[in-house]
Amino acid sequence: MATGPPMNDGADRRDADDLEARFDGALEDVSAARLLADRYLDALERAAAPSEPDRRDDVLLVVTELTGNAVQYAPGPFSLRLRRTFDGVHVVVRDSNPRPPVPRPWSPVDNTGSVGWYLVNALATQVSVLTRPEGKDVHVFLPW
Repeated sequence: MATGPPMNDGADRRDADDLEARFDGALEDVSAARLLADRYLDALERAAAPSEPDRRDDVLLVVTELTGNAVQYAPGPFSLRLRRTFDGVHVVVRDSNPRPPVPRPWSPVDNTGSVGWYLVNALATQVSVLTRPEGKDVHVFLPW
């Protein structure tokens, strides 16, 4: 379904508004996914400037949190998809764990929990999780 040749880093450029990449699920894939998202946003900024300067950082933070969660809680491959919508960016991370994310309060005493899922929900205009027997898709819509 690709309209052009795949990028050298394994990403499938479907068109100017859609990017999809698959990763093995190694720890370094979180950085690779963030770098790929950064390049996608470079192209997006040339076509449409963000409404606020922090929008780019918001998208990158969400990509980092979701792919980090995929590596930590859903061993195995995951995919990242970025798509431009009429008023924002749609981020989808598909992983192998069918359990939806749950907020876990951070405890400084035990050094457990995290704030990542809270951040994702605070930055997004909409968040949804679609579960499948073999995993889940986390959909996040962010303003641009």
